[in-house]
Parts: sequence; structure tokens; C-alpha cells
Amino acid sequence: QVQTAESGGGLVQAGGSLTLSCAASGRMFRTYAMGWLRQAPGKEREFVAAISRSGGVIDYADSVKGRFTISRDNTKNAVILQMNNLTAEDTAVYYCAASTTVAEIKSEPPDYWGQGTQVTVSS
Repeated sequence: QVQTAESGGGLVQAGGSLTLSCAASGRMFRTYAMGWLRQAPGKEREFVAAISRSGGVIDYADSVKGRFTISRDNTKNAVILQMNNLTAEDTAVYYCAASTTVAEIKSEPPDYWGQGTQVTVSS
């Protein structure tokens, strides 16, 4: 089992950057693919980025490719989402998620996810 806690959200101007952090508990952290999902007001939750257990496989939503970078540190049970060149369309609650594979994070409800952190981008 994995429990996740997100931090790092806030208010930023368009074009700015934010770094989201996910602290995960549980001895099984390194056996899970990790990722980020987001949900904007009035919209369905959507996939943002995911990284495999070893970090060898990474995938991004088309809308964030080239702007966001996901990484993980298995020694610290941590996942980072570096977000650059933010736009108003990135405004959402961001959730750190865990599932068996990157594909599952992309296409299915994740096995575990946290409470989320709000990101607001002002235009």
C-alpha cells in the first residue's frame, strides 16, 4: 500500500514555474509506477505525467510535453513534477498517483492517490 501527500501548489502568473512534490509512505513505493493527474473545475480528471518504477519509462500528456518534467527518487520515496511556462489551462487540483504501471496511471483510476494540491495560474 502507498499513501501520497502532495505539496508545492500555489498561485503563479502565466509563464511562471512551480515545482510539485509528492511524499509517499510505504515500503512498497519502489514497486509502483508513480504519476500526476489533475482536475480542473467542471472537468474530468486527466492524466498529466507518469514514471515507471525505475524511472526508465516516462510519459506525458500532449498538453504538457516540453513544459513539465516528472522525476522520482526511490531513496526518498519522492516524486517531483517540475512545471514551466504555465498557462491558465494548467489551473487545476493536482494529484499524485500510484499504480502498477505507467499505462494504468494513464488509462485507469489509480490504485492510490492523495488529497491534491491546488495550482492556479493567472493570465
